[in-house]
Amino acid sequence: MENPYITPTRVRAALRALELRPTRGMGQNFLIDSDALDAIIGAAELTPDTTVIEVGPGLGVLTWELLSHAGHVVAVELDRRLAERLHQEFVDHPKLTIIQSDILNLTPSQILGVEGWGLGVGNQPSAAHPPTPNPQPLRYKVVANLPYAITSAALRHFLEAAHKPELMVVLVQWEVAERIAARPGDLSVLAHSVQIYAEPEILARVPASSFWPAPAVDSAVLRLRIRPRPAVDIEITPLLRLIKAGFLQARKKLSNALPTGLAAMGERIDKQQAIAALEAAGVDPNRRAETVTLDEWVRVYRQVHADE
Repeated sequence: MENPYITPTRVRAALRALELRPTRGMGQNFLIDSDALDAIIGAAELTPDTTVIEVGPGLGVLTWELLSHAGHVVAVELDRRLAERLHQEFVDHPKLTIIQSDILNLTPSQILGVEGWGLGVGNQPSAAHPPTPNPQPLRYKVVANLPYAITSAALRHFLEAAHKPELMVVLVQWEVAERIAARPGDLSVLAHSVQIYAEPEILARVPASSFWPAPAVDSAVLRLRIRPRPAVDIEITPLLRLIKAGFLQARKKLSNALPTGLAAMGERIDKQQAIAALEAAGVDPNRRAETVTLDEWVRVYRQVHADE
């Protein structure tokens, strides 16, 4: 059966019925490309036992596909009108839970019932009908057409969570996907903050014409395979703070960028101390931040904090 939610005519009619005008701030660009949908579903490696969290289901085009391949889908939608329409379109679907909320305000453990929300059957958990807490953490995947405005925040939300997904397959802006999957020479804070937790892979380019309304840029199907453990064996928050310091003035050499960046974050280190730490870590002080690998940043961190 063809996906009933993918035609532009139906998308426009549904939005008119809801008196909803897509906004850039909400990242409401609705997918109308079956090839892109196939790429997402194929990349997600779904089975009848898979539990999926979908962020921003919108009118349900991806939701419909997920329900055909996964065992259970939890769709978290911020817009109340869209959430109510999803309830109507997928009324009492035994494999679907719809939660009207901001994804950034719910931990994965809450969504999946580990903290007492529970997986409902087609309905949103509520105080009037509290679910039974799930005694065992569930394995899950995140599959979503992420709203552009919250892409980085949503990725961090899941990657830094105590209860991480096994896999994430997301539609994101092409430029953002390139930054996330970058290699030395083009690295960024975003690349490191994702690659600490996951191995990124760009699987397909999705043109702007694949959405209605069409955004200003192309998108990418990005797959993140979550590492069994982080790629570093030190505390991540202060390490990322050091990396951010190096990138605050990315065009500068590290010998200049690090003291300035750390000072902006309230940590004092003079230029000679920075040079000594970099050299002891085997990193040329004349390099720039985008060339430094994660392993090298770890070595620099240990030198900077050697006396602690």
